[in-house]
Amino acid sequence: MKIYKKAILPKGFLASAMASGIKRPGKLDLALIYSSAPARAACVFTANKIKAAPILVNKEHLKKSKTFQAVIVNSANANCFTGSRGLKDARATAVSLAAYLGIKKESVLVNSTGIIARPLPLDKIKKAIPALIEQLSEQGMDKAKLAIMTTDTFAKEIGVKFNIGKEEVTVCGIAKGAGMIAPNMATMLAFIFTDADISQAALKKALGRAADSSFNCITVDGCMSTNDTVAVLANGLAKNSRITGGASFDLFVNALHLVCLELAKMVVRDAEGGTKFIRIEVKGASSVKDAKAAALSIANSNLVKTAIYGQNPNFGRIASAVGASGITVREEDLKIKVSPLEKKEVNIVVGAGKGKGSAVVYTSDLTPEYIKINAEYN
Repeated sequence: MKIYKKAILPKGFLASAMASGIKRPGKLDLALIYSSAPARAACVFTANKIKAAPILVNKEHLKKSKTFQAVIVNSANANCFTGSRGLKDARATAVSLAAYLGIKKESVLVNSTGIIARPLPLDKIKKAIPALIEQLSEQGMDKAKLAIMTTDTFAKEIGVKFNIGKEEVTVCGIAKGAGMIAPNMATMLAFIFTDADISQAALKKALGRAADSSFNCITVDGCMSTNDTVAVLANGLAKNSRITGGASFDLFVNALHLVCLELAKMVVRDAEGGTKFIRIEVKGASSVKDAKAAALSIANSNLVKTAIYGQNPNFGRIASAVGASGITVREEDLKIKVSPLEKKEVNIVVGAGKGKGSAVVYTSDLTPEYIKINAEYN
């Protein structure tokens, strides 16, 4: 498998981005990724009960359509907590884009990220769509990855190439996210594209597996967003034998997981105000579920996170977080190891002494800069 630090578009995909005026003048804020061939799609969305209008519209489209050809994303406005107008605006975005592209409105996935509870400036988006389509190109990801950013300090992208039989398959992805990061889903947007020929059932299963061990294993502040989305489009243009299971499915899952995990790690590395990248591994739990619960309890502990920021090896805070997680554990069985805290990457390993369950979670430290960023965000 070849790994690239760029989101190299698979066969049949084009991308573009432009400054539509949602952000300050000249700042990229609208992205489009288009597949020349109809693509199967799989998505996972936030578990937040308050969901942004685009998510509700995308769920409608996923029920009505078997194939998709376009993903449109605006930043700087979440189109959430905007009532019936928000739904109307999200639907109108899909209708307008579909009309210009000559596809069904249900073949469009609409996405927004940014500030909650502000009406979407629909007129700006509709006005920008013709130019957005005109600028579609194989190099368009260079701008698209920037247009989806909000408080991010760097663009998040990755690509991989591998073979299924004699055919080369590409999987690439871009993501945004730096704050309001919590599992189910992690607070972010991620868009993954592949030319693999894979059945709908296999694609959905593959994304579920990949997301559960990547995006659902990161946390920055424990705050769950309203707009979290991970979407995968597969247009089949690699012409490989269709993936339904077996060895080819395993190859695809490995590639998809690598893309998801690297994007997820980038989100944590870009955590708002973060100075440390923290890997937390819990071993010896009664089950994987218990191990993950304990790891997330440590990762979401403000006491642990601030201690690591202050380079304070306070093992008691870690032990307390494990005990508060609700898993079965005894003090005499608990073992904790922490790597040197003066380094930018910190490893915490916890042994629960109860079984064979293990899990890894990634997080960041909690700093005064995080407070400043979020106190001023509006």
